[in-house]
Amino acid sequence: MDDFLTLARQRRAVRAFRPDPVPPELLDCVLEAARWAPTAGNLQAWRVAVLTTRAARERLRRRPDDFLDAAPVVLAFCADTRAAEAGYGARGAALYAVQDATLACAHAMLAAADAGLGSCWVGAFDEAAVAAALRLPEGLRPVALLPLGYPAETPAAPARRPTAEARL
Repeated sequence: MDDFLTLARQRRAVRAFRPDPVPPELLDCVLEAARWAPTAGNLQAWRVAVLTTRAARERLRRRPDDFLDAAPVVLAFCADTRAAEAGYGARGAALYAVQDATLACAHAMLAAADAGLGSCWVGAFDEAAVAAALRLPEGLRPVALLPLGYPAETPAAPARRPTAEARL
């Protein structure tokens, strides 16, 4: 447990990346960790787009100073609403698929940190624009973008409220 808590405490939101490519075997490990994330009813109602070319990453740019295309890899986690709806109806499509994609992304973030890679959860984006940029078929909804790469910065630890304040 100490190793996991250390990893969780050391993970940071990295927004500056070195240009070094992410080795394919390291990327495979990150994706394997995402694959083993828990999912509603084991439907695995999520998909991920792996963007490794500058042109593909540039399509996701939200503004001129964006850091998304500076990372060597961007993972775009998508909710598979059709798969979740088949298992759980409207609630599955609206909620469970988003939760599945979110959990997969969280696992990927922690695996990346464990491998010495930096990442930053990006949820502030125009969903329709990202779906168009990724050419997503109907039923796939972008939930999170995760730029990955070797960090070019070491952000300070953010303040966290005490555990007692999080409890109801």
